[in-house]
Amino acid sequence: MDSDTVNLDATGLRCPLPVLRARKALRTVEPGGKLAVRTTDPAAPADFEAFCREAGHEFLGVADDGDARVVTVRKGA
Repeated sequence: MDSDTVNLDATGLRCPLPVLRARKALRTVEPGGKLAVRTTDPAAPADFEAFCREAGHEFLGVADDGDARVVTVRKGA
């Protein structure tokens, strides 16, 4: 991860909690900064894509991380 990336562990949480926790964590991220959310919820990538479209953030992608996935979002203005 980049040093300018805020990390959030949302493993074990189910929809909608990973997105809700991410929304709260994004308050601490400067516009243009990144948030990486580690999640085990299989629906999380689709949930984050929809959240980003609605909230004006950029969905940067999903990476596998063992038994979890890491969803990365760039905060909009």
